[in-house]
Amino acid sequence: MLNYRQLHYFWVVAKTGSIVRACEQLNLTPQTISGQLSLLEQTYGVALFKRVGRQLELTEMGRIALPYAEQMFQLGGDLEALLRAQPDEQQILFRVGVADVVPKSIVYRLIAPTMALSEPVRITCREDQLERLLADLAIQRLDLVISDSPMPSHLGIKGYSQKLGECGVSFFATAALAATYGQDFPRGMQGAPLLIPGQQTVVRSRLMRWFAEQNVQPRIVGEFDDSALMKAFGKSGSGVFIAPSVIADEVMEQYDVQMIGQTDAVTESFYAISVERKVKHPGIVAITEGARRQLFTD
Repeated sequence: MLNYRQLHYFWVVAKTGSIVRACEQLNLTPQTISGQLSLLEQTYGVALFKRVGRQLELTEMGRIALPYAEQMFQLGGDLEALLRAQPDEQQILFRVGVADVVPKSIVYRLIAPTMALSEPVRITCREDQLERLLADLAIQRLDLVISDSPMPSHLGIKGYSQKLGECGVSFFATAALAATYGQDFPRGMQGAPLLIPGQQTVVRSRLMRWFAEQNVQPRIVGEFDDSALMKAFGKSGSGVFIAPSVIADEVMEQYDVQMIGQTDAVTESFYAISVERKVKHPGIVAITEGARRQLFTD
């Protein structure tokens, strides 16, 4: 059986970067921590750390083990806080997984209504690839997953998808690029430098198909799984980029860019995926109702 004390020592050493700093945090001697780490490695026949000069670095197995340890002790901290809370102070824990392709501004707007609930809610958000999030949803490590696509049928995971809404996309560029390519949209984008979402996104194929239908060929200069990084490159003038039209005003203000065009022929959709067909968690109810009544409205 896993020795949680040894695992805790491993976690603290990995987070602090050295046994000395771990000793200061745990108020233990170096011999105690080193000995327990050696026992942990001997038990499973693996090396979790390697010495590089005077520094300790995680081995490949150590890097694999660390995220599991982090989740375990985060859950332990949540449980401890829950047990210590007085009955009138207890919070509803709401664990949300966010697919890394969903724009952060959309995520914030979707989750924001949970902060106004009458019941105290403690939100934890974790961003990752969709399949890993759905695996955690299946074993109830998450209450909800927000994605740009519904539950994939090939995974064999029990889950239910609720469409929160959809909207068209808008095209943004710096003032200099807008002056060159912003006229006669979309034909004016012929040869324009374009930043596009990565292959994991649903909207990418729709966007490229739409350009082909318009007989317009922009020049792709970058592709990004992270929409925030794509916008940062767009702000620098590297190329034209897209974002959901529902956040167009926010994008223009935050990134100091202009909107040069918009289309509803290319849409982005957003889904709430849960293990319950009939949603009961107040956080999920707040998200679904808020999306339909406020965010994705005509």
